[in-house]
Amino acid sequence: MSNRLRDATSPYLRQHADNPVDWWPWSVAAFDEARRRDVPVLLSVGYAACHWCHVMAHESFEDEQVAQVLGADYVAIKVDREERPDIDAVYMSATTALTGSGGWPMTCVLTPDGAPFYAGTYFPKTQFLQVLAAVTSAWRDKRADIDRSAEQITQALRQLQVHEGAPGAPLDAEALDRCEDVIADTHDWSEGGFGTAPKFPP
Repeated sequence: MSNRLRDATSPYLRQHADNPVDWWPWSVAAFDEARRRDVPVLLSVGYAACHWCHVMAHESFEDEQVAQVLGADYVAIKVDREERPDIDAVYMSATTALTGSGGWPMTCVLTPDGAPFYAGTYFPKTQFLQVLAAVTSAWRDKRADIDRSAEQITQALRQLQVHEGAPGAPLDAEALDRCEDVIADTHDWSEGGFGTAPKFPP
């Protein structure tokens, strides 16, 4: 196995250089390899100071069983969100759209063209292996459904970017009051934060 992360400029990527997982950095070559093998891409995004990134690394990415599954059925790409916030932003939009929340480590499964069709954050090893097996099975047996879903997600993200970039009407006091009410309704007044666990920062 070639060690593609050993000379990375990112400390986070170098932390994963000795994993048994055959990691690729974000590159055209990685997606070309996924196309050549006709396998999905497992994209893992994190950063050096992220607690749950280290937990998932220890539980899953340092594990030989996980490494074998990823090597057989995926091209695995590791991205440092601090070095590549552009990539993180795109796939975090997909993750929050698909799951309702986001955080790191961010785990996305992509077509060889980079279109996301499954996403999540931290997965314990047992659950991660179940997800990988289910995605592999769907990739093999329900490929048309995956391609259709990936296209719909990509189109929705494009529309979201258009709306976010478009100038809107000026905010008035009533709109700000409504926003405050919505945010207050999601605040957890006893435990802190917003929503339910896991409470990753947006």
